[in-house]
Amino acid sequence: MPTGANSKRKYTYVWVSTIILVFGVFAVYEITKRLKEGTIIENDRLGGVVNMAPLSYVVSNGQRRKVPDFMFLNQDSIQVSNKDYLGKVYVVDFFFTTCPTICPTMTSNLVELQNTFSDKEGLGFASFTINPRYDTPSILKKYATRYQVSNKNWHLMTGDREAIYELAHDGFYIFANETDEAPGGFEHSGMFALVDKEGYIRSRTDKYGNPIIYYRGTITEEQGANDDGEAQQITILKEDIQKLLAE
Repeated sequence: MPTGANSKRKYTYVWVSTIILVFGVFAVYEITKRLKEGTIIENDRLGGVVNMAPLSYVVSNGQRRKVPDFMFLNQDSIQVSNKDYLGKVYVVDFFFTTCPTICPTMTSNLVELQNTFSDKEGLGFASFTINPRYDTPSILKKYATRYQVSNKNWHLMTGDREAIYELAHDGFYIFANETDEAPGGFEHSGMFALVDKEGYIRSRTDKYGNPIIYYRGTITEEQGANDDGEAQQITILKEDIQKLLAE
């Protein structure tokens, strides 16, 4: 083969190798950058993409906020305490069985989470009634049956009214109030709290790096958003449950 052809081929090899090297260096840089930022995503068994950034701790007065001690009766008239949840990831909500507004959607969303992770024994739910005078264990049992609660770690709890409200207000900073002006006689937050295996309240962070703290429980995945344009957060809650289960 002529010398000119050999030189041309060598030049082509060098040019191609240089391009590959440049793109390779760029790819490594991008992967490293995304790992540091926690934005690497991957397909998971839920069928979507998962933001793999680690969950944040919720901090108050410089201390990681932990679920305080509690003990109430569940739907089977069995005493349940915060210690029964140690070693489990669990979702917390405050509701009442006769709620005519947001509670049915909240409970349906929890059932969706229950069914999504039906094979995960390490997942639980803690639902506290804010109307304990009416919501006795037998009433809670009927409510659980109506919504097909099957997770053995899902306790619908009732007990001393002041203790429940103190847990909501001081333990989770979740609003709950009895008032004749609200539908059903009570008003409360429709947010879910996520708790890790050691009893710490955890959440993902927003675009500014601050923990979102709670997850909207009043909008379903199917709805997508409410009339105010607020997006559903059940999908990201599923992702974050999965992260804590893997810790």
